Amino acid sequence: MRNTSGKTPIWQAIADALRSDLAEGRYVPGDKLPTEAALADRFGVNRHTVRHGLSALVKDGLVRTRRGAGAFVAATPTDYPIGPRVRFHENLIAAGRRPDKRALQVEERSATTGEAKALYIAPGDPICTYHGLSLSDGQPIAVFESLFPEGRLAGIREALSKTTSVTEALRCVGISDYTRASTRLTAVRASATQALHLQLSEGDPLLKSTGVNVDGTGQPVEYGRTWFAGDRVTLTLEG
Repeated sequence: MRNTSGKTPIWQAIADALRSDLAEGRYVPGDKLPTEAALADRFGVNRHTVRHGLSALVKDGLVRTRRGAGAFVAATPTDYPIGPRVRFHENLIAAGRRPDKRALQVEERSATTGEAKALYIAPGDPICTYHGLSLSDGQPIAVFESLFPEGRLAGIREALSKTTSVTEALRCVGISDYTRASTRLTAVRASATQALHLQLSEGDPLLKSTGVNVDGTGQPVEYGRTWFAGDRVTLTLEG
């Protein structure tokens, strides 16, 4: 409906005030905005009016809402090329982002049939599993699981206990270089634990990358699975 009173609708004034907050850097990409209740108190209105104002920011692409989580300042997706040489830190630095990794768990277990096939080992052989969280400018963008054949890479668990970098850990066990032999991309939904780590809602879209890295002789040294937050990363396949 057209406003014929000459006055700015309250919801629009709220949207304009929040736009100013964003322009002044009060909130930066990835930040969670105050709750609807807190904003209603700030502006002296009901939550429905606040929701109307937030909807305008969502429409403009400035804010994203996640069911059960709240409203967040929209972040520009991180460009992440996937090619023969996939290096997390190098990729993010090239994109002008600050990379970081957090190790969640490093342990030894037996390889499943599928994992053994990917790593050229026998089912039940020991593998080192490295679970972690990848961040861009402090915002979580992916959870990952990297699997390494312990029989071929003696000392890999100890190396990963000292560094979060797969490249550095492999260098510590004698692998000076490695390349991507295969990559498979699929669209999946976030599980409850993935959503928790990525600050998403369960069922939100993820991009799953499954790949095998090999050494100079073609022997697999890593079988990796990464789940990227669908709205935070732009994956680019390179030859």
